Amino acid sequence: EGMPEKAHALYRELKQDWNVFYDDGGAVGRRYRRQDEIGTPYCITIDGQTLQDNTVTIRERDSTEQRRIPMAAVADEIRKALKPQR
Repeated sequence: EGMPEKAHALYRELKQDWNVFYDDGGAVGRRYRRQDEIGTPYCITIDGQTLQDNTVTIRERDSTEQRRIPMAAVADEIRKALKPQR
């Protein structure tokens, strides 16, 4: 379908700067809960819409807020979110 290839490409990109984990087991809700339990601050989901418009869902652990962003903007969004507040 093309989703695994996009997911692996994003994984390789993010792995250059952060400790990332690729998880494709089970339903997305279960994946979110697993990642919440181990403390993953952000989850990125590749889905059917990704294939249409090259966007992904980014989910923030603490607020559980989810939003669509361009796949090319993921690294910058995470970098900005992890930047210490002054």
